[in-house]
Amino acid sequence: MADFGFSSSPSSSSGGGMDSAKRSELMDQVKSQLLVAQLQELLSKMSDKCFKKCIYKPGTQLDNSEQKCLSMCMDRYMDAWNTVSKTYTTRLQKEHSQGGSF
Repeated sequence: MADFGFSSSPSSSSGGGMDSAKRSELMDQVKSQLLVAQLQELLSKMSDKCFKKCIYKPGTQLDNSEQKCLSMCMDRYMDAWNTVSKTYTTRLQKEHSQGGSF
């Protein structure tokens, strides 16, 4: 049976059998997967909201007003998302530097 990098040996002193390099690599992989999931969610929500707002009669082509509406909607959505993300990151960094918890 695979141990997936974890040791059941009680004499292991490296935090569950993972050395710091493996732990760091695993954390980087998890962070990358979370980022991909967040971006997929962002694109999905943005597409859904902008489609509902801008496309009144779906067809094989978008007319000029629909194209312009979609472009502006996506720009605004991305700007708002970036603002919220920066504010949230700043808040987390501030709380972390003050030793606070969530």
